[in-house]
Amino acid sequence: MTKRTTDGDAHERRIKNAFKRKGWSEVKANDSWAIFKIMSEFVEGFEAMQRIRPCVSIFGSARTAPEKPEYKLAEEVAYLLTGRGYGVITGGGPGIMEAANKGAQRGGGTSVGLNIELPFEQAPNPYIDKEKSLHFDYFFVRKVMFIKYSQGFIVLPGGFGTLDEFFEALTLIQTQKIARFPVILVGRKYWQGLLDWVKGTMGEEHAYIHLHDLELFSVVDEAQEAVDAIDRFYSKYMLKPNF
Repeated sequence: MTKRTTDGDAHERRIKNAFKRKGWSEVKANDSWAIFKIMSEFVEGFEAMQRIRPCVSIFGSARTAPEKPEYKLAEEVAYLLTGRGYGVITGGGPGIMEAANKGAQRGGGTSVGLNIELPFEQAPNPYIDKEKSLHFDYFFVRKVMFIKYSQGFIVLPGGFGTLDEFFEALTLIQTQKIARFPVILVGRKYWQGLLDWVKGTMGEEHAYIHLHDLELFSVVDEAQEAVDAIDRFYSKYMLKPNF
């Protein structure tokens, strides 16, 4: 049986289960237990994260191989951040996340991993500080931890998850739900097509964003540029959780 067939069968079962008629007592019991699980993830996350130094989150693809230049770039970004006194937070998995945790550990800095339980490709990498490796079932709880305890986002090339984290940060800043903090895309060539569409289609053609919203993030190519951008922004602030 191929992986595609197995995945298809699993999706089919989940769809059928979603439409399965359930009694009120079953629905209530399931929802009540979910609430307690969500609360426990928040409590565990807050207790662990409130003890860390100011950190920067580094995002990017879990599928980035160690021999790729983006992997080396992420490791260098994290290493340089620790030299400036920042810790590093990642999603705790392989690829760019592993590279960033590796760079933070090499620099002797705080190395945090917020791992998400997934049916594929996600297991904690070996470069996370033992007491700072957290596990989540819920993406939205995990994203609260990133937002609350990150002093900035550095976003390397990635897929849907990376875009989700990037636009989550921009949305919260744009709507003033959190204070503005630096969001930095690394790799102009990779991001340029998306940025052209955001500016041309979303902004100029349809006016779904203001063009000054493009100032909510910056784009760089080099590790040192990314770290300097974080440093310039926070040179006049006392760093603390965002809310």
